[in-house]
Amino acid sequence: MIFSQTVEYALRSVVWLASHAGNPQTVQQIAEATQVPSNYLAKVMNSLRRTGLVESRRGLGGGYILTRTSDELTVLDVVNTVDPIERIERCPLGLKSHGLNLCPLHKHLDEAIGMIEQAFIKTKIADLVVKTCESGSICGKAATPEPGEGS
Repeated sequence: MIFSQTVEYALRSVVWLASHAGNPQTVQQIAEATQVPSNYLAKVMNSLRRTGLVESRRGLGGGYILTRTSDELTVLDVVNTVDPIERIERCPLGLKSHGLNLCPLHKHLDEAIGMIEQAFIKTKIADLVVKTCESGSICGKAATPEPGEGS
C-alpha cells in the first residue's frame, strides 16, 4: 500500500462525516461505519481535530463534525493533515555529485508523486461520499448496467 493505514482511516472517517454533515458522530459510530478500530480511530480523530479539519462537540448529541464543507475539502487536505506527502527535492542517497539535480530515477519518482498530489487536489471529499448500506457502513453498490449494456 502506498499510503499509511492512518491516511486510509482518516479518509474513511472524513468521508463518513461528510455524509452526515451537521450531524455530530461519535468515535464509536464512525468506527462501526468505517470498520476502523475505535482506539486507533480516537487518535486519528484527535489529529484531525488538532489541525482544524474537524471539531468535537461535547455532551449529549455530541461528536465530531467537519469544519469545512465536503465541496471545499480535498483528499490532499486530509492526507497532508495526518501523513503529509513528501516530494523529492534532493538526492535521497545524499550523493554530493547530484547537487540540486535529481538523477533520472528520483526525478521520475518525484514526478509521479506530483501527479498523485494533483489528483488529490482535484478530488473533493464530496466526490467520495456514497450512500450508506443498510448496515450503516460506508460502501458502494456495484453499478447495475443499463438494459443492453455490458452483456
